[in-house]
Amino acid sequence: MEPIKEYPYQHRDINWLSFNDRVLQEAADQSNPLYERLKFIAIFSSNLDEYFRVRVSQLRQLKRVDKNLRKKLALRPSKFVKQLLKKVGEQQHQLGDIFFDQIVPELAANHIHLLTASKLKSDFSKEVAEYFKKNLKNKLDSQYVEASKSSDIFLKNQSLYFLVTFKNENRYGVVEIPSTEQDRFISLGQKDEEHYLCFLDDIIKLQLKNIFPDEEVVDSYSIKLSRDAELYLDQDLEGELADKIYESLQQRTDGQPTRFLYDERIPKEVIKNIRKSLGLGKIDMVSGGTYHNFHDFFGFPDPTDNEELHAPDLRTIEHKALHGKDYFDVIKQKDQLVHFPFMSFDYVQRFIDQSALDPKVEHIKISLYRVADESALTDSLLTALENGKKVTVFVEAKARFDEENNIKWGRIFEEHGATVIYSYPKIKVHSKVLLVLRKENGKLRRYAYIGTGNFNAKTSKIYCDHGLFTAHKGITKDLLRVFQVLEGDLIIPRAKHLLISPFTTRRTFEELIRREIDSAQSGKTAKITAKMNQLEDQGMINLLYKASQAGVEIRLIVRGFTCLVPGLEGISENIEMTSIVDRFLEHGRIYKFHNNGEPLIFMGSADWMSRNLDRRIEVLTPIYDNDVYLELDQILKIQLQDNIKARMHTPEEDNPMVDEEASDIVRSQQEIYKYLKKKHKHNS
Repeated sequence: MEPIKEYPYQHRDINWLSFNDRVLQEAADQSNPLYERLKFIAIFSSNLDEYFRVRVSQLRQLKRVDKNLRKKLALRPSKFVKQLLKKVGEQQHQLGDIFFDQIVPELAANHIHLLTASKLKSDFSKEVAEYFKKNLKNKLDSQYVEASKSSDIFLKNQSLYFLVTFKNENRYGVVEIPSTEQDRFISLGQKDEEHYLCFLDDIIKLQLKNIFPDEEVVDSYSIKLSRDAELYLDQDLEGELADKIYESLQQRTDGQPTRFLYDERIPKEVIKNIRKSLGLGKIDMVSGGTYHNFHDFFGFPDPTDNEELHAPDLRTIEHKALHGKDYFDVIKQKDQLVHFPFMSFDYVQRFIDQSALDPKVEHIKISLYRVADESALTDSLLTALENGKKVTVFVEAKARFDEENNIKWGRIFEEHGATVIYSYPKIKVHSKVLLVLRKENGKLRRYAYIGTGNFNAKTSKIYCDHGLFTAHKGITKDLLRVFQVLEGDLIIPRAKHLLISPFTTRRTFEELIRREIDSAQSGKTAKITAKMNQLEDQGMINLLYKASQAGVEIRLIVRGFTCLVPGLEGISENIEMTSIVDRFLEHGRIYKFHNNGEPLIFMGSADWMSRNLDRRIEVLTPIYDNDVYLELDQILKIQLQDNIKARMHTPEEDNPMVDEEASDIVRSQQEIYKYLKKKHKHNS
C-alpha cells in the first residue's frame, strides 16, 4: 500500500458545532426529566456565547493580521465565519422548535405556564403594571439612536436590550433589560393550582409607552451584542508563525463585536440603519428568536416543587478506605482513587484540612487553575499559613473568564505569607496537582494528589472527574520536580514516571502508539483506548491513522470536538469514536495501551491537543496500584459500552446513537455509580 501523503482532518470549529448538536439532542430527549432538558438548553446557549466570544473572535481578528501571514494559515476568515453562521442559524431554529413546541407545552401540562406578551396583556395587565412600577420604573437605562447615523451608543457585552421602533422613523429607542440585576423569570402567582410565570423582557415590552412617553411606539425587538474575550493566539497556533501573529496583535483586545444577535422579525431597513448606527459589519449580524440568553434557564424556578420534573438527587458514595480515617496512614499503605460527582469533593478538602492542622506537615504545594470565589479550600490554605506551614500556590492568571478572581486570591495568599507564582508568558499551567511534605522519623515524606479536574467543590458536583492520592516515591519525586519547575528552580524536570507537558507527554504517547503499531505489524494483539475532552493535535492524529492502517484496534471517547475522521476505508476503519453527553459533564482523561499484554493506564489533565502537549504545564500519572488500575479500567469499559447517552463520531458529523437496539441497556454514568457503590460498600 502506498503511503498516504495527506490525511483528512475535521475543522475544530465546525466539529465543535457538532458537539453542541449533541447537547441539543439531550434537550430534545423526552426521556430526560423536564428540568434536565431546560438545563441542556441553558448549556447549549452558554456554549454558543463562549464560542462567539472566543473562537469566532479569533477568526475575526485574523482579518487584522497581515495578509501574507493569513495566507500561511490557508484560511479565509470571513468566508469561514459565514459557513459557521449558517450552521449556527440552523441550530438556533432547532432550539426554538424544541423550546416552544416541546418544553413550553410540557411545562403547561405540569401546571407551569410561561406566558407570552399577548397573554400577559390580556390576562395579567394589572400585575404587570404593578411589578413595573415597583421594581423597574426608575431603574431602566434607556436612550435614543439616530437612524442610519454613526452613534456613540455602547451596548454591554452579552446584555439584553430592546430595540424600539417609533412612528417617527428617524430614530429608535434602546432600553436595557436588567436581567443580571433582576430575576429573568417573574412569578405572577397561582390560580387553581396553576402557576404563571413570564419573562422579565415581556413586562418591559408592555410598558414601553411609559419608558418613551414622548414617542408613539410601533414595535420592539430583542437584541444582544457579544464582544470578544481575551485572545491568546499563541495557545492555538504553532512555532514562528504564532510568534509573528502574536506580536502583530494586542494581547488584550479592545472588546470588538463578534455577534449582533437580533429578533428575525426586525424589518430589513431597520437592521440596515442600526448596523450603520453601531458601526457593525454584515458579518456581525446574526438573526435569532424573540428571546435571547437562554442560559438564564439554569435558574428557571419550579413553583410546583415536583421531584419528578428533576433528576433525582445523587447520594454520594462513601469511599471505603478514606471515609473517616487518617489520610496519611491510608495513603501510605496504598494508592486511593476518588471519583466525582459520585463521591464528595470533601475527600480532597479533608486531606488539605488535615495537612493544614497536622504538626508534622511542613509544606503544602498546589496548582490552582480556577479558584472558587469563596471556598473551604482557600480557607484551609490560609489556616495552614496561620499554623506556620510553608504554602506554595501556583495561580493561573490566564484561566479564561476567571482571571480577575484568580489574581485576587493570589494576592490574598501573598498577604498571608504564601509563596505565590503566577503564569508565565505564552504558557498556561493546567495541571491539577497537590503535594504535601511531611516530617516522619526525621525525614520528609511526600504525599500527592493528581486529578483530572480543578480544585473546585462546586464543579465537582457536575463534572465527572477522577483523582489519585498516592505516596509512591517515584511519582511524588517527579511531582516535586514539577513544582521546582514552576518555582524556577529547575528548567527541565527529569521524570521517570509522570508524563509532564511540555517535556515528556508527547514523546511518551508517541512511543506508546508506535509500540502498538509494531505489535500489530508482528501479528500480535494491539489496542489503544483513550478518553479525552478534545482531539486536535495533527501529530497524534497522524499516528492514530497509521496505527489504524497497521491494524491496531483503537477505541476513543471524545466528548467535545475532534479533528480526526473515523471510519474511513484505508485510513481509519479501525478507529471507533463516541461521545457521551449525559447529566454530568464528562471531563476525565484516561489513556490505556495494550503494551504487549502488560497494559498501561495514565490519567491526568491533558487532552490530545497541541496546547496540552506543547504549551501548557500538564501532569498525567501512571496507575501502578493493581486495585486502582482495575477500578479505573472497569469505569473505562463501562463507558465504552454506553448505548443510551453515547453518540458516534462519523465522517458526516450527524451524531447517531450507539446500538439503540442492543439487548443490554447501558447508561454509563448510572452503571458507574452502581459499580462504585458496590465496590465501596462498607462492611458493618
